[in-house]
Amino acid sequence: MGLELGKIKIKRFADGEIYVQLQESVRGCDVYLVQPTCPPANENLMELLIMIDACRRASAKNITAVIPYFGYARADRKTQGRESIAAKLVANLITEAGANRVLACDLHSGQSMGYFDIPVDHVYGQPVILDYLASKTICSDDLVVVSPDVGGVARARAFAKKLSDAPLAIVDKRRHGHNVAEVMNLIGDVKGKVAVMVDDMIDTAGTITKGAALLHQEGAREVYACSTHAVFSPPAIERLSSGLFQEVIITNTIPVSEQNYFPQLTVLSVANLLGETIWRVHDDCSGVLEPFSTLGID
Repeated sequence: MGLELGKIKIKRFADGEIYVQLQESVRGCDVYLVQPTCPPANENLMELLIMIDACRRASAKNITAVIPYFGYARADRKTQGRESIAAKLVANLITEAGANRVLACDLHSGQSMGYFDIPVDHVYGQPVILDYLASKTICSDDLVVVSPDVGGVARARAFAKKLSDAPLAIVDKRRHGHNVAEVMNLIGDVKGKVAVMVDDMIDTAGTITKGAALLHQEGAREVYACSTHAVFSPPAIERLSSGLFQEVIITNTIPVSEQNYFPQLTVLSVANLLGETIWRVHDDCSGVLEPFSTLGID
């Protein structure tokens, strides 16, 4: 964006409490706080809430929480009795802290936007990954886009349409517990093709690696994994670097630590996407009209 990063002091007290002080005046300013609520999720979320509160008490005109990765997004509904809908709770916390707007990237489910009582700008990491794939010399006739589960079909279909209208395949998966996946069968044909698996996030990588193993069994020539959010909870790195994938393509919505790098990993930047969106929000422009529809801004 060509701007200097705002000055802020954040430290921890001896008992672990978070202290925040803005090191410059924000009175009457539009403030954009960039903070993914990635692991450690509770620490980062609390830090964001205290930063929002500090800006509100410093008389900022507008406060936008830019959340590249929205933690607790998977807790968006009750799948069993007596469960919490934590995504709604977090939305309430951000709103009550004093945020006027939220800018989020690739929410786990679209309905999470409705949990906020303030405007939400939802952008997609797809264009960044699509641009990278377009730069690779993969014949469009050889491509097939694969959804690692039934829930991601709409996302994979949209991705396939933009990727030379490639055919679609679906991995049917039965889950027996949190972070435990069991692949059952494949819907679609991948024999002799380059399979591109698309998901919004990779956590323990159980779903995507079991899916990739199935694709190889079904005769796929190469398998690429594409994901916006690289949560990479153990044992994700061991699974992803096991040789099943030609390449694992992610974005930097979550910072990737050095020990989590492996030879097949490609990290793409969402800086241009978020920077452009922030300018559009600031100038009260819509991201829907051409030529900005290619950015994937709602």
